[in-house]
Amino acid sequence: MRTRKYVPILLVMMAAGCGPCGYNRIVNEEQGVEAAWSQVENQLQRRADLIPNLVEVAKGYAKHEKGVFDDIANARAAMLGASSRADKIQTANQFEGAISKLMSITENYPNLKADANFSKLMDELAGSENRLAVERKRYNEAVQQYNGDVRGIPGAWWAKIGGFPQQKDYFKAEAGAKAVPKVSFQ
Repeated sequence: MRTRKYVPILLVMMAAGCGPCGYNRIVNEEQGVEAAWSQVENQLQRRADLIPNLVEVAKGYAKHEKGVFDDIANARAAMLGASSRADKIQTANQFEGAISKLMSITENYPNLKADANFSKLMDELAGSENRLAVERKRYNEAVQQYNGDVRGIPGAWWAKIGGFPQQKDYFKAEAGAKAVPKVSFQ
């Protein structure tokens, strides 16, 4: 008899622990993921806008490396044409690979590195890559928070009730991203 008296109190305490604040937390976390993704896209766009200028300057000094510049232009076009988040991640990684080839070319052309315009653009590119790395990290942290919450209890319940995705995708490097790009001068 005595325990029946505490059942309503226990139910109220459990309901308070899993109350509306859980749903609002999931909403806020999902919005955090979307805001972080917007910042990643912002930095991807900044990089895509900067690269054509860099390419035009570099073309004047390294005409025989046309293939690298074509790769950059094609990767940029693919990135700007990507529609889904997964496609944007994949094309951003392809774009990054093309840029790394360009960076390795500069090591072999002292005249290219000495040009003031090229140096300024390389600084801008380095800054852009750093900004993008920071935004990718922030996005992945927001995804980690969201995924951890919607996969645990009571977050999973609120995610199901609210129709939220059970998981968001991380921004991952491509499988070959660790490989050093090969540049041939033949």
